[in-house]
Amino acid sequence: MSSVPPVGPALRRLAARTAAQAAAWQPRLGQAVRTRVEPPRTLAEPRHALQGAAAWADRERAVVAAGGTVVLLAGALLVAAPGSASAQTIVPTTPGSSAFTARQAAVPVPGLIQVARPSPYRLPDGDEPAQAYVAMATNLLPVEPPAVPAPPPAPEPAPEPEPAPPPEWSAPVPGAPTSNPYGVANSEYAAGYHTGVDFAIDPGTAVLAVGNATVVSAGWDGAYGREIVLRLADGRFAQYAHLSSVSVRRGAQVSAAEEIGRSGSTGHSTGPHLHFEIRTSNRYGAVINPIAYLSAHGVTGL
Repeated sequence: MSSVPPVGPALRRLAARTAAQAAAWQPRLGQAVRTRVEPPRTLAEPRHALQGAAAWADRERAVVAAGGTVVLLAGALLVAAPGSASAQTIVPTTPGSSAFTARQAAVPVPGLIQVARPSPYRLPDGDEPAQAYVAMATNLLPVEPPAVPAPPPAPEPAPEPEPAPPPEWSAPVPGAPTSNPYGVANSEYAAGYHTGVDFAIDPGTAVLAVGNATVVSAGWDGAYGREIVLRLADGRFAQYAHLSSVSVRRGAQVSAAEEIGRSGSTGHSTGPHLHFEIRTSNRYGAVINPIAYLSAHGVTGL
């Protein structure tokens, strides 16, 4: 800044007042000059009086012009002076930071907005400073990432299928071929015909209970060799003959498809096979077609 002392407030007020007075008096001086320059003339007025008035008017105009020049020069001096009101930097008289005097701060982190803190300046009449109401605009707040929706819960595993209910009926030897069907006439049989059905199977093949039943007998029975007789749930009887072994006892409860013995060729037999009958009562000859009976109960693979 320049070392020339600033013009004081008194000089500034004097210059302003002088300019105002000159501007106010200029119309009046002009009117007076016109009055003196062009007074009403009479025929009797001497000519040398008119010439004196014109000279006086010229002097007045020169005075006015000089006054205006002084005013313009004073104004130029005020504008060019380093300490004048138009050239000097405004310095706060109250301690505190200012937008004109504070040093430039470092560049803030991208995405952050700096807002001026409330200053110690006070407004007239004790009003609160406007900076006390500074707030962050909502559109300038840091953008929060959108909330990531929680993943949907994993589907519950499908329940395991319930175990199949136990069969109520079964073939005596599932899938075994038939070697001698039921009802074939034969005089060698006491009934005159074949009272059961023969299944061709190897010795030692497991034989199964055809339904839920109670063991009526299990052991040797003459021409039938080793045999087992079951009383079924519907009151019918199932006979297994020519077995090589039995695995149940009289009075035992058995379930459908449960193993009760092994096939063989005991008794009156020409080779390994299973002789199977369905009886309406537990005696010889009281028989029905075993294949038809089991098929009526849903048994397949006969």
